[in-house]
Amino acid sequence: MMFTEIGTNIEKAAQFLLNEDIVAIPTETVYGLAGNALNENSVSKIYVAKNRPHFNPLILHLSGINQLNQYAFPDQYSILLAEAFMPGPLTLLLPKKSNVPDITTAGSDKVAVRVPNHTLTLELLHAIHFPLAAPSANPSGYISPTTATHVLEGLNGKIPYILDGGFTSVGVESTICEVKNDHIILHRTGGISASMLKEASGLDVIATVHQASTPHTPGQLKSHYAPNTPLYRGNIDALIEQNMGRKTAVISFQKDYSSRGNLDCYVLSKQGNISEAANQLFAIMREIDAKEYDIILTEIFPEEGIGSAINDRLDRAQFLHK
Repeated sequence: MMFTEIGTNIEKAAQFLLNEDIVAIPTETVYGLAGNALNENSVSKIYVAKNRPHFNPLILHLSGINQLNQYAFPDQYSILLAEAFMPGPLTLLLPKKSNVPDITTAGSDKVAVRVPNHTLTLELLHAIHFPLAAPSANPSGYISPTTATHVLEGLNGKIPYILDGGFTSVGVESTICEVKNDHIILHRTGGISASMLKEASGLDVIATVHQASTPHTPGQLKSHYAPNTPLYRGNIDALIEQNMGRKTAVISFQKDYSSRGNLDCYVLSKQGNISEAANQLFAIMREIDAKEYDIILTEIFPEEGIGSAINDRLDRAQFLHK
């Protein structure tokens, strides 16, 4: 066990990274667990701290889109997307260059890259001479962290430093996409919607299916983002009826179901703002999980904008019968 410090000292975070250690960093999406993406020892520490399967690849975080050509072979459409959405919640899957080690991409000949839109982390990236590999800063499979305190709850004693950038502004992980055969493959939904990708590139967008094992990109595992409390998603009225007598938490978009009996309802946006709902999602899931409910019930959110990302995360957080 090591002492885990929370702070805002960029120089201290940079020194840990230069010494081949790992630190948690804030981004606009969720907090990431970062190490030198080009150093096998640093990357290995990320997998160990998270207890992350080594077949699950990591995302490279760059200081700017001018670095794309240093680590990958971007095509003209990928460059268009990068210019439109980076810095921001978009990750591009590209053919990788040989300077990116296989451990970072889990043996894949492709690498996922993005430029985070957070002042502290961009300053940190400019202070070092390498990109950062950074999956979400939480134990593998659990709810992603949106505050420094969330990171501490899951990784206390496993990492030396958490760079505190406050609450994340988006609240769910980045969109991951790949340009292939004159269309865009959407590997994970996030802050950038399929319609936004199409508008920026002129290409059609096709969604992929989550992989139960051996994912080709980050964010493809079928079971992920899951609380310890069993979670079910669907028609709330029917689910409440089926689970009468159990200590129940309900996660809803705008409607309050508190009058339905022995349950607590957590409304993500009373104003019906889908972006606010996404920003609140993981924090509310963590709050509920700490209160020892018997069950969590969630409704299906509107499939508009980032709503598709909310539905994706809740779908993969659902309880799977063993």
